[in-house]
Amino acid sequence: MKAQVFRGVNQLSYEEVPIPQLEADEVLVQVRVVGLCQSDIKKIRYPLYEPPRIFGHETAGVISAVGDGVKKIQVGQRVVVMHHIPCMHCEYCLNDNFSMCDVYKNITTTAGFAPSGGGFAEYVKVPGHIVRNGGLISIPDEVTFEQASFVEPTNCCLKAVKKAQVTPGQTVLVTGAGPIGLMFVMLVKYFGARAIATDLLPSRIEKALAVGAEAAFDARDPELPAKLKALTGGMGVDTTLLAVPSEKAFFQALDCTRKGGKILFFAEFPDRVEIPINPNILYRREIDLMGSYSSSYRVQSLATDIVFNRRIDVDALISDRYPLKNLAQAVEQAIAPNPETYKILIYP
Repeated sequence: MKAQVFRGVNQLSYEEVPIPQLEADEVLVQVRVVGLCQSDIKKIRYPLYEPPRIFGHETAGVISAVGDGVKKIQVGQRVVVMHHIPCMHCEYCLNDNFSMCDVYKNITTTAGFAPSGGGFAEYVKVPGHIVRNGGLISIPDEVTFEQASFVEPTNCCLKAVKKAQVTPGQTVLVTGAGPIGLMFVMLVKYFGARAIATDLLPSRIEKALAVGAEAAFDARDPELPAKLKALTGGMGVDTTLLAVPSEKAFFQALDCTRKGGKILFFAEFPDRVEIPINPNILYRREIDLMGSYSSSYRVQSLATDIVFNRRIDVDALISDRYPLKNLAQAVEQAIAPNPETYKILIYP
């Protein structure tokens, strides 16, 4: 089969690799579409993992083979592939910290080499642990593969919204109106709160308004804190969701978030970044800082329902489609987006 193999930093090789062989409890999925995620881009651009590997994890496709011991899963079934499933019995899982579970972190889908997601290939193997524990989600006939590929990123964003305890009537600032920021806007609106977005690109500011933001501003606007206070009766926003890894965005969030509010880090910052902050700001204003990484098993059913029943418009997030052989060009576009770049999908 064809696959995009990570051979080193910024080195992707479109090459022939063996189709993965199945154990009795495993399943092989023919990949129909896979989303390009910022986490994939970081793995390609920085020395985080030893090559060779095949990345890609926002995968939707068709069951093409099943192991002898697999029951209730049929060849030809259309599925979303969840690349991580927690063990459900370690201390992390028992405390709902599923993404910290060692099984979650270390058992993943693979197209060969060290298991690393494997969606950037024509076929991906799903290990028995994921097969047995709900990692293959049937796609209804009326849902496209493109739409289904959004289940995993929707889960990740939904986890963050739930962790921040966004509730009806609140006002939420979303910093960054890329594909993740726009999904946050949609979810905030879905849960009955008001979303306000910021970005540097006028087209993305307009897009945020189009998908449901009550207001959207240039992130460089020096009057932003005053404008947000004017929109919130002098209070400031209840919660800020940081969808860009920007120090300026964080300090802006401190200025814009009300006393007793929350700031959630969703975008991953480079490891070298250190943000100096006077802890008395948090103490005196009772600002909660929190982080949200990856997906949560707890919200999987809700994420699936939101996508499959079109409770948010994931189609509005798609801007570009690339064949698998052109993955490197897709990555370059994501790194240096044009004004109309949002979610990029890849097709084997």
